[in-house]
Amino acid sequence: MGQSIAITRAEHSATDLRLVASREKDGDVVRRLLALAMVLEGHSRTDAAQMNGMDRQTLRDWVHRYNADGVSGLISRVGAGPTPVLSEAEMAELRALVLNGPDPESDEVVRWRCIDLRDKVAQQYGVYVHKRTVAKWLGKMNMTRLQPRPFHPKKNAAAQEAFKKTFAT
Repeated sequence: MGQSIAITRAEHSATDLRLVASREKDGDVVRRLLALAMVLEGHSRTDAAQMNGMDRQTLRDWVHRYNADGVSGLISRVGAGPTPVLSEAEMAELRALVLNGPDPESDEVVRWRCIDLRDKVAQQYGVYVHKRTVAKWLGKMNMTRLQPRPFHPKKNAAAQEAFKKTFAT
């Protein structure tokens, strides 16, 4: 079995680590601080890890992070996430495309559906995504995937009003 890693940072004693833990709002950081305080008090690493809900190897990893960065090294790091498929400029173009609506002759649709927008994105940018992704993009742009009912481009408003009047009598 290998040799245990020593806590080399000397600016905090076990009491200081417990005081910092009492002021901390993040529960994970509190557990890590308390485990380190137990190690500084002389408890075994296995006992300190088990009493704070972690494995001995996990405690070893947190000791490395504490030795390197101090108390700020005990905060959980979150990855940046996946890179966006479309750039900001392309998203702005997509928004303008949705707001302007489709051209019935060239786009062959009278209103945009997520499937239609997905095909348009694949055609313009060479990126194929799921239709649900298009719906999420619309949500991020504060737009809805629901559209008003389309109207016929050759409708006659006067004929509709005349029909309403004659139908009512």
